[in-house]
Amino acid sequence: MSVFSWRGRPRLAWLLAVGLLLAMDQLSKAWFAATIPLGTAIEVTSWFNLVHVLNTGAAFSLLADSGGWQRVFFIVVGVLVIVPITFVCLARQVDPLERLAGALIVAGGSGNLIDRIDSGAVTDFLDLHWRGLHWPAFNLADVFIVLAAGAWILMSLRPAKAASRSAP
Repeated sequence: MSVFSWRGRPRLAWLLAVGLLLAMDQLSKAWFAATIPLGTAIEVTSWFNLVHVLNTGAAFSLLADSGGWQRVFFIVVGVLVIVPITFVCLARQVDPLERLAGALIVAGGSGNLIDRIDSGAVTDFLDLHWRGLHWPAFNLADVFIVLAAGAWILMSLRPAKAASRSAP
């Protein structure tokens, strides 16, 4: 029995998974924001830092310097993504792997949505770099969203289930 058909209650399992992932995201952001001063970095390895930055834009700081209108735009987009995926994932006929990907998207999207509503910016704290080239800083919500997108890509590559044929 998979985690998303937990004791015959896939909706409850899904809601618990979203809650746990969302809590992990929000607690990690709060901890790093309280531990690392804004704008500073702590070197962990030669290719990884812990940082505290605020991103008013989207992925890769897209639209970060757009004058403020992007806050409302990203809040609306977040709601337009989270609400329908939530409805789909709470439907009984959803494949467990699709439900897992949906939980990752909803938790990640909700985590960043909470930040945008609260402060107008998303707290990022993970910084990967190599030879002076830095990937834009990110957080657990972003990791969840990327994992879900990867899962959906892999699911789209699976062979389609054969349609059951009824006798004539």
